[in-house]
Amino acid sequence: MKTMLLSAALAVFAPAIAALHAAESARDAAGWTPLFDGKSLDGWVQRGGKAKYRIEDGVLIGSCVPNTPNSFLCTARDYTNFILELEFKVDPGLNSGVQIRSHAFEKPAEFEWNGKKVKVPAGRVHGLQAEIDTSARAWSAGLFEEGARGWMNDLKNNEAARKAFKQGEWNQFHIEARGDSVRTWINGVPAADLKDSRVAAGFIGLQVHGVGKREQALEVRFRNLRIKEL
Repeated sequence: MKTMLLSAALAVFAPAIAALHAAESARDAAGWTPLFDGKSLDGWVQRGGKAKYRIEDGVLIGSCVPNTPNSFLCTARDYTNFILELEFKVDPGLNSGVQIRSHAFEKPAEFEWNGKKVKVPAGRVHGLQAEIDTSARAWSAGLFEEGARGWMNDLKNNEAARKAFKQGEWNQFHIEARGDSVRTWINGVPAADLKDSRVAAGFIGLQVHGVGKREQALEVRFRNLRIKEL
């Protein structure tokens, strides 16, 4: 009987153990672990809308789809304190972003902030997002709370960061989450610097923003995603 119970337990926990071993083996000497293997979407889960995600030549590509809400390709596990780096290239006219410490609950949620109640519908991805902004305001790397409080640290007073974004080219995000401190850089230029203790952990997600009825094919590309847990 003990042997049967042990075998059953191993069968249940084997996938989690295998994933842990894979992450350990992928970690380099400096402590970096790739979030995307360049070949598959293993370790990722799509939430929200029905945008299309595919892989070409080691690049993860998100394509907008008409008449669907914001879409998110999310890590299957949560992260707490970390340094996240990635590169992205986005078509002009498409909004996107990188979620950190985010959630999507099965039931509606509610919390209070600055004396106001904030309601989050069931299934809605919500959490801090490093914005990818192709508009003239150029707030890429500003911190926006998707699905909840809105802008937390925009870039209206950070001209250097606004000018750092390269329209139609590859850009790099460097994001540090340490306790209640969240800081971002774009192409090596300091961008947002936020103190916020509302959420300490959550998944990482790659957004393709909804485009309404728009039929134009717009895409955002991601590559070289890596994370160092602190």
